[in-house]
Amino acid sequence: MDKEKIRELVEEIVKNTLQKAKHVPIAASNRHIHLSPEHVERLFGKGYELNKLKDLSQPNQFAAKETVTLIGPKGKIQSVRVLGPARGSTQVEVSLYDGFTLGVKPPIRNSGDISGSESISIQGPRGQITINEGLICAARHIHMHTSDSEAFGVSDGDLVQVKVDGSRGVIFSNVLIRVSPKYKLEMHIDLDEANAASIKNGQQGEIVAIEAKGQVSGG
Repeated sequence: MDKEKIRELVEEIVKNTLQKAKHVPIAASNRHIHLSPEHVERLFGKGYELNKLKDLSQPNQFAAKETVTLIGPKGKIQSVRVLGPARGSTQVEVSLYDGFTLGVKPPIRNSGDISGSESISIQGPRGQITINEGLICAARHIHMHTSDSEAFGVSDGDLVQVKVDGSRGVIFSNVLIRVSPKYKLEMHIDLDEANAASIKNGQQGEIVAIEAKGQVSGG
């Protein structure tokens, strides 16, 4: 059996084990930005394409080598990682603490729900733009493959509670379930949440309750 087959077998065993216990791996998401193709060109130059630095946990998503600077009314944050590939609308995801640094109040939103959100200026090596909306603090959520959704007994748009054990154990409420055949099982929280509960990447959480069925899931 070759290495690729062994890796796939191990992943399947781990996945089945997590499903039976309703456990999900957790990842803390640092501040980052998704750029539209138009804004990639305005910040990095005409015809520019993002360069992959490393793959992310979700299939076909990657951290790019490129970074930008966020500029707010009271401060700036440098070296904010661009994620690829480029998408329809530019979206900047920061923590609430980052908002204090910048002097803005990012609303807590599901990804893609940027209507009426905060404005921010973005500086790249070849230009600067200001978006009227698009700066958010991403709501906590769980990516699930359709097979995970069936095994866990939840659906896209449900809100659940997730228990995390440890020295600063916590139960997260209002955790959005997002289901797609393109997703890989993983819960995403921001750095503020991870630090408050002393959670490390890869730590397991357990879905302990369904709070609401069929909520709007965002983009």
